[in-house]
Amino acid sequence: MWQVAKYQPTTLFSLRPMNATTSGGKTLVTPTPFALKMALLDVAIRVYGLASGEAWFSRLRDLKIAARLPQYLMVNNTFVKILRPHKSGPKDLFGTGLEGPMGNTIAYRELVQFSGSLQLAFQDPGGMGEAPPLEDLLAQIHYLGKRGGFMQFQSVETVEEPGTDFTLLNPDSEMPFQVHGLLQVLDDCGRAMTFENANVYSGKSISVGRNNGRVAHPVILPYRMVRSSRSFTLYKRID
Repeated sequence: MWQVAKYQPTTLFSLRPMNATTSGGKTLVTPTPFALKMALLDVAIRVYGLASGEAWFSRLRDLKIAARLPQYLMVNNTFVKILRPHKSGPKDLFGTGLEGPMGNTIAYRELVQFSGSLQLAFQDPGGMGEAPPLEDLLAQIHYLGKRGGFMQFQSVETVEEPGTDFTLLNPDSEMPFQVHGLLQVLDDCGRAMTFENANVYSGKSISVGRNNGRVAHPVILPYRMVRSSRSFTLYKRID
């Protein structure tokens, strides 16, 4: 059985790929399995407490996730002003006699605008550990991606299988893929990842490319580019 949740984006969405640097401005066009699982874990801890989040972590880590994005996606290209530490130490930029460690600079950013609702499907494969109340957790998610990418929860339903227009975001390596589409490299939780790896206060690091950390899944979404300029790129879903 799958739980299919429907969200209406209320702001622009942005989420850097897992291999991007802090100054990198490229964005993915969909939430990744890792981001969604961490969002569910965050809700579990905030609403039900730390002990519940730890008890449910193994089942959340192993969730299979599929997505159906809207018919159109627009990736907007822009430049924003950000703060960055001075390389040579604090400076007095304005002649006030006060030195500061941060300075202004310009950074490239991409933001995604969805033409409609975002549908996400989750399947709990079972196994060891206590089953989380997935429907309740999904209803408590209010943003995805970078902070400020707000989503309005609309509904959740239980189905036997998601529709054929859903794309599995963490597929097995032997699964077929669509030749014509939009390639995205999405991160997911490794099979050996523990709650201590996910807990930023535990002192344990989270590695990239290993089973106890974040692993990458190349996924081809059924979208093609229909228009582009220096300020935007428009994609349309391939039906």
